[in-house]
Amino acid sequence: MSDRSLVANRRRSTELGLVVMAVVITGAAYTLSALGRDANIPANLGVFLGVIFGLLVLAHIATRRLARGADGVLLPLAALLNGIGYVMIARIDAKRLAGLQATWTLVGVGCYIAALIAVRRVNDLRRYQWTFFLMGAGLLMLPFVPGLGRTAGGARIWVRLGPIGFQPGELAKICLAIFFAGYLTENRELIAAGTWRVGPFNLPEPRHLFPILAAWSVSVVVMIGQRDLGSSLLFFTLFVIMLWIATEKASFLALGTVLFAGAAYGAWSMFDHVKTRVSIWLDPWSLYQTKGYQIAQAQFAMASGGIGGSGLGLGTPTKIPEAKNDFIFAAIGEELGLFGATAILIAFVLMVGAGYRAAVRAERPFEKLLAVGLTTILGVQAFIIIAGVIRVLPLTGVTLPFVSYGGSSLVANYILLALLMRISDSSARRLGELPEQVTLQEKRAVKRFAKASAQAGADATVIGGHAGVDG
Repeated sequence: MSDRSLVANRRRSTELGLVVMAVVITGAAYTLSALGRDANIPANLGVFLGVIFGLLVLAHIATRRLARGADGVLLPLAALLNGIGYVMIARIDAKRLAGLQATWTLVGVGCYIAALIAVRRVNDLRRYQWTFFLMGAGLLMLPFVPGLGRTAGGARIWVRLGPIGFQPGELAKICLAIFFAGYLTENRELIAAGTWRVGPFNLPEPRHLFPILAAWSVSVVVMIGQRDLGSSLLFFTLFVIMLWIATEKASFLALGTVLFAGAAYGAWSMFDHVKTRVSIWLDPWSLYQTKGYQIAQAQFAMASGGIGGSGLGLGTPTKIPEAKNDFIFAAIGEELGLFGATAILIAFVLMVGAGYRAAVRAERPFEKLLAVGLTTILGVQAFIIIAGVIRVLPLTGVTLPFVSYGGSSLVANYILLALLMRISDSSARRLGELPEQVTLQEKRAVKRFAKASAQAGADATVIGGHAGVDG
């Protein structure tokens, strides 16, 4: 066996060991949660562990066959976060939400495998950058369509098609990241040149500034039209950070901060919904009986959890409204304490570090920028929602990646994970850690997994349709 094969096998063996560890931790947490709730070991424990282990091993085998050089910690970290999130969702609502989240986990893993099969070379996505822009913009505008858009929690970010509800913004963020990476790869030097003189400032030509202003306008439309400050902040932060990395000019960070601050102030001035969020952030106690009840209950829950937590199944997370979505981090803080909450934070830090490591190792500008964008989505989204729960920022409606309940979020994050894995694998091949040529075994694996994922997708669609799932 060659040295290159040894490196690849060692990386995948490490991944498999970590995946098994994630399954063990999830199974132990599931058992403890059931014992704490009704003092009985769950009757379906064996089935639960078998399904979880089977799904994750399938994802691992797909990675081993289709992306042998990919980072070895990304998939286990996602599995751990997904597992802990599922345990807490089952803790909150074992009769309905647990089954739906399990179905969406199946669909998410299927989409992860399908994305690895479909995207063999990440750089090929660059040719469709404007298509992805139109798709992303269309998805963001979809909630405005009469009859399709739905308002929940004061924000119009939902779309319902028959029995299935989903947030189109979850997929839009990936589409826009691909577009930004492609556009900045082509125009970064022109944008950085700053040949247009305006007073003491050197700015890019207006035609090169247009996409920057378009991105700002989309963020403003999302903020004002959908009243969704969190998604607006996520989209604009994504573009500003990618622009900064592409041009290496910190002035764009300052310009982006000023533009978004102005838009946020305008939204605060015009909309009562935004004013209420800010008031709750500053002083939830004076509004405890009304608008501040949710955030106040989250503060009580985390305070009662203390350092070690009340114990899985022994807390009262159901007292927090929407604990399965926006406040699942507070539920974790109550039952697992500071230690458990810190473990979740560390997992996200490790994921962000692995994503940026893939960006550093990438040699092609498009892959580098796309890795930065995808990793920024994960990191900023996790920061926004956790900061809202612990009152560092006003509360927003984004989900905690891989942890919160929701099908659209889970599926989008598994697709995002697959793209990061593909970028990491491509970098390993170019750095000589793997053979350049695709082997016959890999070609056969592609065909097998394409057929298997198509069947899994069809089965999951049938299951989801019968369950009447909500994303």
